[in-house]
Amino acid sequence: MNIIENIAGEICKIILPINEEIFFGNSKSSISICTLSSLKLLKEISNSSLMLQVAVVGRLLSENKGIDSLIKYIISKKTIKTILICGKDTMGHRPGHSLVKLYENGVDSRGRIINSSSPDPVLAIPKSDIEIFRTQITIINKIGETNISEIRQTIDSLKT
Repeated sequence: MNIIENIAGEICKIILPINEEIFFGNSKSSISICTLSSLKLLKEISNSSLMLQVAVVGRLLSENKGIDSLIKYIISKKTIKTILICGKDTMGHRPGHSLVKLYENGVDSRGRIINSSSPDPVLAIPKSDIEIFRTQITIINKIGETNISEIRQTIDSLKT
């Protein structure tokens, strides 16, 4: 990112602060849920019995720093094996799309997510961490799904 983008990002943080919210559930679960930009869905899940079935639920709002943070968290929690991506993808940035493309294709030599159509899908974390992440987890792509009953059915189908 260039200096103008960095300045614009800092101004956005002041004018329109976005809370980074994450909710913890069953620490023995191998399932996590990413609700992308859907705050209402995040709150609905965090206040439901689904929390007994999932380790963590949180949002993802950017195709670079957000994914970097998600990867760092997931590889620090070896028990998490599945990420269910649901909710509305952030317009413009499309972090859900980038996360799916990262899982499918990895990154190039510059850290850019291969085949991502997001504006700046360049990750700063080491490629070795990205590869650990890609082999540790399975992504279930339900981008656009905001119905908690449908999400519950998907989670129930993962139980063995």
